Amino acid sequence: MNHFKTDSKLRTDSITSAQNPKIRNLLLLQEKSKARKEQGLFVVEGRRELEHCLGAGFIIRTLFVCPEITGGLTAGGIVSQIASASLRPLPLASPAGPSLLSGRGWPEICDTTPSSDGPLVIEIPEQLYRKVAYRESTEGIIAEVEYKSLKLEDLKLPENPLIMVLESVEKPGNLGAVLRSADAAGVDAVIFCDPLTDLYNPNLIRASIGAVFTVPTVAASSEETIAFLKERCIQILTAQLQDSSLYYDVDMRRGTALVMGTEATGLTDVWRKAASAHIRIPMLGRLDSLNVSVSAAILLFEAVRQRQ
Repeated sequence: MNHFKTDSKLRTDSITSAQNPKIRNLLLLQEKSKARKEQGLFVVEGRRELEHCLGAGFIIRTLFVCPEITGGLTAGGIVSQIASASLRPLPLASPAGPSLLSGRGWPEICDTTPSSDGPLVIEIPEQLYRKVAYRESTEGIIAEVEYKSLKLEDLKLPENPLIMVLESVEKPGNLGAVLRSADAAGVDAVIFCDPLTDLYNPNLIRASIGAVFTVPTVAASSEETIAFLKERCIQILTAQLQDSSLYYDVDMRRGTALVMGTEATGLTDVWRKAASAHIRIPMLGRLDSLNVSVSAAILLFEAVRQRQ
């Protein structure tokens, strides 16, 4: 059954008060990682991000729409537009798994939701939307989405994969920026080791502009990740200043994991000892490091250059 052929199949509601329990819970999910994990829900804000989310096979539980910002479109109209846009197949596997890469849109996804009525669409006025939105340029759309967790063993890697590994990088903005670069470079997976923020932090989703849905992204311990990489004969290249070679002198055409740590402390010894080689970016000024997202982009596109 397609839940969007007629408005009668769409569950709709309207809220005007910031004290409404649904609004208060939306804010809680935005602010608290614990609440996201306990409820198995996270928040996606913006049309582009939501299209990528749907294209990756995630299930929307609740959609908040502000018709004043969406150009007067009704709830049914905005849902149909987003569902149609999300029918484009994505180029990579997703956190939902490779089997969901057939370009499924919201109508098909709704058929798998436990609720036979599909997701709830709530219209809210502009004044209320401004209070709950993280940023103003999100087209009047915010969704509560069900969690999907990808594990290391779920990764479907090609021959000679290119993997980005980040150890204990905390800032969601940096993580999101790395994911954008990973998507652009066609990376096969991003692994967050010993993460200090959850994968569905709203700031991370926003900074990645939805790349967290287009690149297979996994959270795991450093020990688990090292074992995973070594079992698959994937070389480990750690970015560090000490005892290292210039990054463009190292062969990245074989299966490669590029590993980076925080700007403040770098990588832990467990990674330095596990490395196949240590690499560095030449620093010709007085500073000795770049932002982790900038460094990641440089290394990733060197791998792309060598492979092409």
